[in-house]
Amino acid sequence: MELTPESASDSSLRPATVKQALIPIFVLISLLSFSVFLFGADASQGANQIALIIGAVVASAVGCSNGQDWQQIENAIITGITIALKPILILFSVGLLIGSWILSGTVPTMIYYSLLILDPAIFYAASCIICGLIALSIGSSWTVAGTVGIALIGAAAGLGLSVEITAGAIVSGAYFGDKMSPLSETTNLAPAVAGTDLFSHIGHMVWTTIPSIVIALILYIIIGLNIDTDSSASDLAATMQLIQDNFTINPFMLLPVLALLIMAQKKFPPIPTILGGALIGVVLALSFQQSAVLSLAGDTSNVFLGLFKGTWQTLFDGFSLSSGNETLDDLMTRGGMSSMLTTVWLILCAMVFGAVMDHTGLLQCLVDYALSFVHSTGSLIATTVITCIGANIITSDQYIAIVLPGRMYKLEFQNRNLDPKNLSRALEDSGTITSPLIPWNTCGAYMAGTLGVATFAYLPYCFFNLVCPVVSMIYGYTNFKIAPLVAEQPA
Repeated sequence: MELTPESASDSSLRPATVKQALIPIFVLISLLSFSVFLFGADASQGANQIALIIGAVVASAVGCSNGQDWQQIENAIITGITIALKPILILFSVGLLIGSWILSGTVPTMIYYSLLILDPAIFYAASCIICGLIALSIGSSWTVAGTVGIALIGAAAGLGLSVEITAGAIVSGAYFGDKMSPLSETTNLAPAVAGTDLFSHIGHMVWTTIPSIVIALILYIIIGLNIDTDSSASDLAATMQLIQDNFTINPFMLLPVLALLIMAQKKFPPIPTILGGALIGVVLALSFQQSAVLSLAGDTSNVFLGLFKGTWQTLFDGFSLSSGNETLDDLMTRGGMSSMLTTVWLILCAMVFGAVMDHTGLLQCLVDYALSFVHSTGSLIATTVITCIGANIITSDQYIAIVLPGRMYKLEFQNRNLDPKNLSRALEDSGTITSPLIPWNTCGAYMAGTLGVATFAYLPYCFFNLVCPVVSMIYGYTNFKIAPLVAEQPA
């Protein structure tokens, strides 16, 4: 059995203190802030990773000073990394998918049709709604961002709109739909941890979720009203012509999207689903985009080898376009498994820090300290929300950010005669919703890597994700829609 601060019988093992727990947190926050100051949006390319590793070293040193054994800390790190293996495999699969879908003309076709039907004035709000509806139907924010999200980013660039605001709208919509979908993993996890049923949980979330998404949509509409549509229209025709010049555009290119969404809705495992979508993309590329494939390969003396080389290169190193239009070239030059390596590096470093904080008891110490401030229903819900956000920052995983606070506060909600669906709602309003706002969290890293927009760049525009935790805390302090625990009636 692994030795932990809670289970150890060795008298030389001293419990962690709050001051000790704050040391690695202070070091990490200071280094991350300095990283952003020095490197800006490029901080996630390596600087943040170093900050996380230094934070883990400091946390390990604190643990060792309390009598922890390094070998056991190392084992905890390895265990922590294994938690991230599934997201890492999904990331590599998505990189492969993006490359194949650009090569096949799927992404260019989605961008082309988006430019035809989406008015610049309503683009941001429409992007949020589209992503929300699709995520609601399939229960996966990651799938939405990796498919429709990429096309909407491309459409925004084609219209001359802000890709940062578009990314914020995509994330807002995707997490709204994910949060409210009975098919979502987190939507099932939160009530299971809290001790309530799925549909009671979803029904209770309506009260915080709907006002939050309405506020977000109003803000996107207000921003859209200030867009110079004449300026956007001037770039539109040129962008659409360039897309047609470089790719074959027709509705049949949307087959991989349809297939992937159907598989996701049917709850096929994510990795086979993504790889299946990529395979269909490859077939379409070889059938309809041979000139693009051969151009990428460079050598057309042997058509078969050229097609094979171009496809293979796209899958491991992404697609590259040289149309003469810098905006379109930057948008289409992406994808491939190699494009996800920096994101994977970030996730691994984050999981190392989280594992050390958890194993050494520093994380538990912070949670226990937070409980000491709970004196009312409002403070309990606020503490739950803040703990979930803190867990997203420290452990870098949204599932841990739901499970850990859920277990810690479940008994407290019972003692205060509060229905467990209050707890499950608070977990989702914070643990699920804020995960894409943390650059080194698996969700934040995924969104940044997939959409091609730095987390801190789109964060200010994730209105739904920013508003929902605040609404949840306001409800707690005003005792609005806080359900009491109803005693079961005897049969």
